[in-house]
Formats: sequence, C-alpha cells, structure tokens
Amino acid sequence: MRFFVILNPAAGKGSGAEAHQALKQTLEATHLDFTLVLTSGPGDATRLARQAADDGYDVVAAAGGDGTMNEVLNGLMLARQHGKKNVCLAVLPVGRGNDFAFGFGAPTTWQEGCRALAANRRRVMDVGWVAGGDYPEGRFVGNGVGIGFDTVVGFVAAKTRLRGMTAYLYSALKTLALYYRAPRLRIRMDDGEIVEPTLMLSIMNGRRMGGTFLMAPESRQDDGLFDLCHVRYLPRLGALALIPRFFNGGQFGHPAVRHFRSRTLEIEALEGSLPVHADGETICEAGQSLKLEMLPAQIELIISAEAA
Repeated sequence: MRFFVILNPAAGKGSGAEAHQALKQTLEATHLDFTLVLTSGPGDATRLARQAADDGYDVVAAAGGDGTMNEVLNGLMLARQHGKKNVCLAVLPVGRGNDFAFGFGAPTTWQEGCRALAANRRRVMDVGWVAGGDYPEGRFVGNGVGIGFDTVVGFVAAKTRLRGMTAYLYSALKTLALYYRAPRLRIRMDDGEIVEPTLMLSIMNGRRMGGTFLMAPESRQDDGLFDLCHVRYLPRLGALALIPRFFNGGQFGHPAVRHFRSRTLEIEALEGSLPVHADGETICEAGQSLKLEMLPAQIELIISAEAA
C-alpha cells in the first residue's frame, strides 16, 4: 500500500512548518511506503491529490488544517469523477480548528494520524457539493458550509494572530460590534422552505465549526443528508447570550434556533447578501444565491486507531 502525504507548511499559522521534520521521522518509523510533499500556495493540495490518485497511490493524507483537508478532498473527488474511485482520504491535523477530524472520528493530532495510517481502519463518508459565489461550477465540502454570522466571524478570525477558542471568541465579539447583519433569505429544502431574516445558517456534514461551536451534535456522515442549524434574527444582546449554548450543542432549546435535515438546498438572498464559507474556505463574501447537494457514500476515510 502506498501513501501520499501532502503537508501545508502554512497551516495553523506556521504549525505545519514546525511539524515537518518530526512528522517525516514519525512516518519513517512506521515503515510505511510513503511520499511526503509540501504545498507552496492555495490550490496546490488539490492538484497534488488529484495527481497522486492518477499515479496510483492508495491513500492521500492531508497534513494541515480544515482548508488543506478540503483541498485534498476536492482533488480526490475530481479524480473520482475521472474513474479513480478507490483512493482513500486521511488527515494528519496540524491546523487550528481541525473540525473535520473532530466530527468524523478521524485522528485529531498528526501523531495519532500516523498511527491511524498504520492501523488502516476505514469508514465510508458522504461528501457535500456547493455551487455559487466564486465557485459557480461547484466545490466539494467535507465538514460543512456556513452562511452569515459565523462566516463573518471566520473571516475576522483569519486576520488575527490569536489562535484556538480565543481567536474565535474575540472575532465573534468584534463581529457583533462592527459587522452585525441578518439578510432576508429564501431557503428551499427537500420538504419545504423558509423565508425570513437569518442571522446564521450552518449546513453540516460534520458536527463542529470554528474549533469551538457544536453546530450539529447529532449529525451523521453516512445518512445522505445535511444537518441544518438555522438561527433567526436576534438583537445583539440576544445573540451574545446565545453563543455559549453552541459550546455543548445546547442551542436547539432556544426559540430562535431550529434544526432541519435535507439532501438538497437552494438559498437566495432576497435582501442583503450571503457571506459563505465551506470548510473554512471562502465561497463568497457577498453572494446572492447558493445550491447544495449531499452525495452519499463517496469516499473512504481512515479513522482513528483509538476510535470506538
């Protein structure tokens, strides 16, 4: 079995570069047949993953954060569309949030990830597809898509030097103070539609976003459905009081928060615009419409060797 490891040295604001030599030595100690390459910029991981699939590698591992994982996933899905259907995805987290790993039973540290490669335990996962904004042709998504408040928080967090929960809490407070808006959306789902001002809409395949916020605690990655966390407009103080509920997934007891499931979605901004991210990667800062579809049982994922 051949492993292709794609390391993003910029992941985690430099954590990837710091982990490079130790990661290489740990992989060598596993005696796996591996190739380790470093990315040099945006889009590299997608190109490298697709080429690795074309070259016959059995497993392609994303060593980075959620953005690196998303690029590798897109490369493997593009290769899959061209007949390379048996290439497995793995993650070696060295990023900040690592939300994908948390929600999918994958390793949550790169050291654990190396052990998981050797153990080679797998599960089949669904993959989302989203089209709109800067990606009218569509892009694949593993963990989830965010629209509205949490997306703007992510945009702000990306510009701060802070890390982890501190970065997201700081950014949430700054967003409440400076960028607080709730566009009026039409959200069409399999079984109906919503038309109302929407503070936030999280469309999840995984469970967590922002390294902190448990958007979909009951989400499954093999049911062929998105889990939606919809938050109506709230005044600033109401939104501030709601934020702590997301730490443990308790937001669904709040009257402004609703949960839905749907395989497909069409979202249109009737007033205002759509700030959107997918796995932390910007889809648009001010889009007008979005389409999503969940694609069932698309790819195998190596899960943690310690997973139950």
